[in-house]
Amino acid sequence: MKLYDNKKYIEDVEYVANLDLPWNKMADRSILISGATGLIGSFLVDVIMKKNQEGLNCAVYALGRNEDKAKGRFRYCFEDSNFIFVQHDINKPLQTTAVGDIGYVLHLASNTHPMQYSTDPIGTITTNIFGVKYMLDFCVEHRAGRFAFASSNEIYGENRGDVEKFDEKYCGYIDSNTMRAGYPESKRCGEALCQAYKKQKELDIVIPRLTRSYGPTLLASDTKALSQFLHKGINKEDIVLKSAGTQYYSYTYVADAVSGLLTVLLCGESGEAYNISNGKSDIMLKDLAKLIADYAGTKVVFEIPDEIESAGYSKATKARLDGSKLENLGWSAKYDIRSGVERTMDILGEL
Repeated sequence: MKLYDNKKYIEDVEYVANLDLPWNKMADRSILISGATGLIGSFLVDVIMKKNQEGLNCAVYALGRNEDKAKGRFRYCFEDSNFIFVQHDINKPLQTTAVGDIGYVLHLASNTHPMQYSTDPIGTITTNIFGVKYMLDFCVEHRAGRFAFASSNEIYGENRGDVEKFDEKYCGYIDSNTMRAGYPESKRCGEALCQAYKKQKELDIVIPRLTRSYGPTLLASDTKALSQFLHKGINKEDIVLKSAGTQYYSYTYVADAVSGLLTVLLCGESGEAYNISNGKSDIMLKDLAKLIADYAGTKVVFEIPDEIESAGYSKATKARLDGSKLENLGWSAKYDIRSGVERTMDILGEL
């Protein structure tokens, strides 16, 4: 069974497609999505293609490096005239005659795997910085109506102990003179580039800041802790915890992450950043591991990480985001951490 044939997954897609959003802004227009085969991007493509079945008529330009991978994921719509795959490496300028003036550009592509932070720190930085610059240049050239840069909870750094949750103005501590700083600092630079292009090139930009996202669209190659936990749980294996597990983070199920992205894209104020987060999905890592193990019928075991793994891990011990600014736009999350994790395991267990 393909993911897009799964009943529960279809329910999630339909849930987002039926939200009370100003979809008319996308009608008879186009959207270009980098990272279209990723965890967030693939779900977003499915939602827009679902809306197209209902008459939205929004052309989706799906960027990705691997056409075979894209065909495997989007086989159901690959021949649809409103779906256009664009083979592209975001480390290079986007030069294509396939796209004219465009309504929206959503830049999701990024190196988000901790193992790659430690094995390819140069590529982590350059992909984040050059990738967003080339997409911004594309927006200028093609007179994009709005650009959304998918940023990260990691831009906040370490909690200084002065707040419980990070609002959009918070600035925590990052030791920039370390290899691991490459990811959060390059995301910070990406946000600064967006503001520079807004001022100098008069682009309309918004910045959705994602928390640690998960769901049935996660990739087998994903090395983040939650993704590894989920893969172990689905395979009925013990959950391996490689720390004391006291890290306290915000998480977001993919359907809620995409509904948040769409809310920012269609309703957000130009130049503003918005946390996509809800307090019902904040949890300590050890409790998250136990939640998954209990649902899988296995147990949590502790293991010392090797040097490469340890180097890629986030140094933040408490990173909870305040989502009230986005909620003031009308957004709310459907899933808490328990229901989201169980739904993920149910769907992937059926594939």
